[in-house]
Amino acid sequence: MLDEIIRRVRSYSPRLLPHDPRLPEAAVLMPITRSSDPELILTLRASGLSTHGGEVAFPGGRRDPEDSDLVATALRESAEEVGLPPGMVEVVGPLSSVVSRYGIHVTPIVGLVPDYMEYHANASEIAAVFSVPLSFFCQNPRECTHRLDHQGKSWYVPCYRYDNYKIWGLTAMMIIELVNLVYDAGIELQRPTDSFIDLRSPS
Repeated sequence: MLDEIIRRVRSYSPRLLPHDPRLPEAAVLMPITRSSDPELILTLRASGLSTHGGEVAFPGGRRDPEDSDLVATALRESAEEVGLPPGMVEVVGPLSSVVSRYGIHVTPIVGLVPDYMEYHANASEIAAVFSVPLSFFCQNPRECTHRLDHQGKSWYVPCYRYDNYKIWGLTAMMIIELVNLVYDAGIELQRPTDSFIDLRSPS
């Protein structure tokens, strides 16, 4: 499975938005464990943060002037937020970039990590670090569907509940792109389901 993840992500042509100097750049790391049932590493952001407080997200953040590229941003932020050493990450490649509701241009970077890693959350930014099997999302066990008006289109994005964690918005969109690419999951984002909740923009 890991070889297939590498092959499919590296041969993929994501929708990378052109650089807009008016928008700050950011990157997140989508860490996938090297295991027979690969898992995604996710975080619960601290509730007191000014943006996305109390929400589930991938480790990541804004690009610093010292970062050579967005891969460097994703690796640096992951080290700062959850104690993931950059040398323990095998970078695979990017998925499609998006613009958050705060006007930040975000690029997700897929990477493989050992399944024995111990993560150390930076308490000022991260309340918890947890993992979810990729196969969980293939079953499409959505709790509800949110309509998100994003980049001139309407997207119908599942909201998932895993243990006590709510996974939705921008993070869910990134996950769905990944499982559709890797598993041919066929989760549709541009057609409504039987019921959905209107939201103005992704998280």
